Amino acid sequence: MMPLTMAKAGESVTIRKITGKDETRRHLAELGFVVDSIVTVVNEMGGSLIMQVKDSRIALDKTMANRIMIS
Repeated sequence: MMPLTMAKAGESVTIRKITGKDETRRHLAELGFVVDSIVTVVNEMGGSLIMQVKDSRIALDKTMANRIMIS
């Protein structure tokens, strides 16, 4: 496993684990970041990752992206 920040632009990855406090994990789940879902890194801009999650594009800062473990 590695953090989401290690994924390259255009790469689709599977979420394996989400770390952090309960409220942080719940917030990410509400955005669509749930275990075993597939997300795609669209771009990296100004220290944030632009992610494709289902039918939405979401920007995450690197501290939040580091809490999402992928494979």
